[in-house]
Order: sequence, then C-alpha cells, then structure tokens
Amino acid sequence: MLIRLRDLVDALIGTSPSRVAILAFALVIVFFSAMLALPISSQDGHSVAIHHAIFTATSAVTVTGLTTVSTADQWSFFGQLMILLAFQIGGLGTLTMTSLLAMAVGKKLGLRSKLIAQEAMNIGKLGELGSVLRTVAVTSISIEATIALILLPRFILLGESVKNSIWHSIFYSVSAFNNAGFTAHSQGLVPYSHDLWILIPICVGVFIGSLGFPVILIMQQNPLAFSRWNLTTKLTIIGTVALFFIGALLWGFFEWSNDKTIGEMSLGGKIINAIFASVMTRSGGFNLVEMSDTNPITLLISDALMFIGGGPASTAGGIKITTITVVILAVLAEARGDQFVIAFNRTIPDSVLRIAISVIMMSFIIVFLGTSIIVFLTEEPLDMVIFEVISAYATCGLSVGLSARLPPAGIYVLSVLMFIGRIGIITVATGLALRSRRRLYKYPEERPIIG
Repeated sequence: MLIRLRDLVDALIGTSPSRVAILAFALVIVFFSAMLALPISSQDGHSVAIHHAIFTATSAVTVTGLTTVSTADQWSFFGQLMILLAFQIGGLGTLTMTSLLAMAVGKKLGLRSKLIAQEAMNIGKLGELGSVLRTVAVTSISIEATIALILLPRFILLGESVKNSIWHSIFYSVSAFNNAGFTAHSQGLVPYSHDLWILIPICVGVFIGSLGFPVILIMQQNPLAFSRWNLTTKLTIIGTVALFFIGALLWGFFEWSNDKTIGEMSLGGKIINAIFASVMTRSGGFNLVEMSDTNPITLLISDALMFIGGGPASTAGGIKITTITVVILAVLAEARGDQFVIAFNRTIPDSVLRIAISVIMMSFIIVFLGTSIIVFLTEEPLDMVIFEVISAYATCGLSVGLSARLPPAGIYVLSVLMFIGRIGIITVATGLALRSRRRLYKYPEERPIIG
C-alpha cells in the first residue's frame, strides 16, 4: 500500500505543473463533495442536494467561503470537519501537500518533481526545497495554533462549553489563516462585531495568510532588513499596506452615515468595522455587516479590492498585488518617458509585464462571461451579480446573499468561477512563461497607433 501511494505521488508530481494543479484540485473537490453528500454530514441525517455539496466543497477547497446553505445549521460536526480539512488542504495548495506527502512517506523528490514544486512555491534554490516545504507546514500550523489558543479562552468566557470552544477556536483560526471565510456560528461574526479579543486575532490571521508563503519566509529570515528583501516581498508588503489604509478610509467614509450598516455605531465601532472590512475585502471573506445593505459605491470599492486580492502564492485570491503593482509601475514609467520599468533599483523584465497584462485581461474576460451568464439565468441586479461573481472568482467569499438564491445552474457557474480563480491565474501565467522560447530571428518592428 505504501509503495503504491509513493508511486501515485511520484506520478502526479512528475507531470506538468498546470496539469498537476488542475487534476489535484479537481480530485480533492470530488472527494469532499462525496463526503458532504453523505447523510452523516448533515444535521438532519439526510443527504443534501448534490449541487449544494459540490458548491460547498469547491468553496472550501478554493478557500473562498461562499455558501448556499448555513455552515452551522446544515452541516454536522463531521460535515464541518470535512469543510475544515478541505480549506486547510486548499490553503496550503495541493502541490505543496503532494510534495510534503512524498517526503512524509520517505520518497525522495526527483529533479523534475523538485522543479515543479520550485515553480509552485517560488523557491530560489532546489537545495532549499525540502526545508522550505517543512517550514511552510510548521509555520502554518504554528500560526493557526497560536490564533486558536488566543480565541479559546474568549469563547469559554462567552458561555460556550469547553468542547464547542475548542472546536470553534480551531475552526476560526484555520479559516482565518487560509483566508477561507467560513464561520461556525449561524450569524457568523456579527454577534462579535465589537469584541476585539475575537476580531483582532482573526484579522491578523487573514492578513498574514494573504501575504503568501514566499513573502512570509523572506520576512522570517530578515524581519526588519528591508534592503535584504527580494522585489516580490517589497512590492507585496508596500502594496498590502497601501491597500489596507486606502480600503479602510474609503469604506469607512462611504459607510459612515449609512444607518443600515455602521451609521448608528460609536466612533470606535465605525473604525473597527472599517479596518475589518478593509482586511476582509481583499480575500478574508468574513463580514460584520450585511454587504447587501452597503452603499453602491462601497460595493464598487469592494469589487476593486476583491479583484486585486492578496500576495502571490498565498491563500488569498484575486489577480494578486504584484500583478497590479507591476502594471502601475509600467504606467508611471511610460508617463515619465522611462525606457525601462524599474522598482527598488531592479529592472522588471518585459516578459513579466506581458504576463501581468495577460492575467488582468483574462480575469476581466472571465468575470464578464460569468456575470453575463448569471444575469441571463436570474435577471438579478447587475451590481449584485458583479459583486458575487468577483467574490467567487477572486476566492474572497463576501456575499450579498445571491449565492443562496441562485438556481442549480447558477450555483455550478459560481463553482466553476471559484475553481478557475483558485488555479487559473497562476496556472495560466506559469503556462505562458513555460511556453516562451528564444527565436533565432526577429521580424521588423512597426508601431501601431495607440490611444
């Protein structure tokens, strides 16, 4: 059995990165869909409709957090445990999990397997692969355990049993760090909208998880040495901090007088909600107010933040901060008349800029197609559909309640969007890079008129 398992793992990681990612995520989703379709997974002991099981499994594995049924009310302890395992595996990434499994069963990774894992994890040297993968696993478990230990006494003080407190602490810590957005209470985090003991650890977990393992590892090695950070880390940290403050200011400003959300709260409550919303709209998926009650301009700002998402190779979704940052730098370089795109005394290759533009355009096309299909199927308001579609594709998980109202066809559309959003951007970008080749000749240049 062990030999067969090792051969299976080696066969999987011996193929191309794109096919491995697609196949691995698909198989994991099929497995958890089957688990959630079992009667034991439901509170009432009856099998849930298959489209709900598939949607929930897809949302969990892609660490999105959108739901068509209440996580607390529909799923039993077994069902919730399956959901937790799904977004833990999905958060680490199936390629990482496969590599860790190979080493756990004593299988040495071959050169091709190392190259695939290196590409997936953005690791500089092949010799560092084993230690990096172990560090990723230990770091993830350590952060999740720390958050759980902080949350545990609070849930006990709020009157929950020790058993429920332990479970809820673990569930929220794993959900937060993996940017999954699933909640174990019927009303989510809304009852704790003023409880900093709960909100701060969850915010910190989401924030760290959205940075990405390559950035976290660099910051572990050189925590305060900005000059020693690589360009990816610098762009991710600066972009994340900038979006955090911009998002909090804009969200708080436009919702300040909205009585349906934070208009009647105290000054402290408004600030807490604005900060929390800024962190969660980037991929966390937790909410303290009903998103359907927010102003249209707030929904539009949330659309933009969700579309951008978090750091590369992170548990967050979206087109990634580095993608939008590279394009902004290119625009600034063009405006200044610079010949090259430069950041922190480093020249960004044209190939990276082409990939960034391709990612943005392909993402726009996918969101457009998804929105068009949902509007055709439901005739729901356009702003609500766009929000739900971007949330699904960016694997954010915030919802205006549309997912629960969709017919089965619409639910499958969102499931596909979540799947593409989780594996599509990185897979397509990597595929473009792998297909690049050096030509031995060059065609004559001709500049078309632009603008």
